[in-house]
Amino acid sequence: MKKITKETYLNWYENMLFWRKFEDKLASVYIQQKVRGFLHLYNGQEAVLAGSLHAMVIGKDRMITGYRNHVQPIGMGEDPKKVMAELFGKVTGTSMGLGGSMHIFSKKYNFFGGHGIVGGQIPLGAGIAFGDKYFGRDNVTLCFMGDGAVRQGSLHETLNLATLWKLPVVFVVENNGYAMGTSVARTASHQDIWKLGLGYEMPCEPVDGMNPVTVAKALDKAIKIARNGKGPSFIEMKTYRYRGHSMSDAQHYRTKSEVEEYRKIDPIIQIKNLILKRKYSNQSNLDKIESSIKEKVLDCERFAHESPYPEKKLMYDAVYEQSDYPFLKHKI
Repeated sequence: MKKITKETYLNWYENMLFWRKFEDKLASVYIQQKVRGFLHLYNGQEAVLAGSLHAMVIGKDRMITGYRNHVQPIGMGEDPKKVMAELFGKVTGTSMGLGGSMHIFSKKYNFFGGHGIVGGQIPLGAGIAFGDKYFGRDNVTLCFMGDGAVRQGSLHETLNLATLWKLPVVFVVENNGYAMGTSVARTASHQDIWKLGLGYEMPCEPVDGMNPVTVAKALDKAIKIARNGKGPSFIEMKTYRYRGHSMSDAQHYRTKSEVEEYRKIDPIIQIKNLILKRKYSNQSNLDKIESSIKEKVLDCERFAHESPYPEKKLMYDAVYEQSDYPFLKHKI
């Protein structure tokens, strides 16, 4: 695994804090109705992404996930201004404003969504890996899903074929405890999601998803297995989200005290404390980083706000290849 250095910890702190502030800003502009539709925020789960990126070969390996997907493409290299513009529905967005919150894509940076259908990305992730194996490419796909998605039948079909064909894919469950408002305990007879991999005789394990170090170590091992042609792994990242399932979630299914307990192991605070303890930096420098991040997020908001909306004809261009499609009722 790539060495975890002083620079690694400082980068983790800066990146995770930026992702947190980026999501906080989206929550703010959502209330102002500048962002519409559904909005699922990543607050609390940042260590999973930070550790994953450290284990990946950026520029070669691929990533696909569900609809809690705003900061992943940023981590892969996409311009955060374009991501925020997409959420604003602006033409400067990653999908020219046509995808919105749940469908962020960045082919250039190997980020393949952002999928609104629960579990819909699971067979697609295996399909990407199949393509890489078929064409002899030395790439690995990380396929992320929530704990609710593992109850989809397509997961089991995918795990079976991925193991049978030894596809270079790592399946990562971000178990934040609740599928919308339903706890894991209420959806299955067992709570150890990672054990589902045992049925397919693939490497599987639970991992502390609140610490980027443990995440990076587990995924480094799984990625090596996949890249060496030995097939997939199934990893359960035990994490937690500090905000609701979406912005419309009243969170009646959990107590404030439960959330506060998990805030004690906030991944950003853990890394910050480690940085200060090992004297990799001081509070003054960390304050400067936070100030710079806040300005960067404001730049993203300004860019999104000032960008134009797409013209209506773009919507038709994205759907209809035939310019004189006979069932169009309105002139473009």
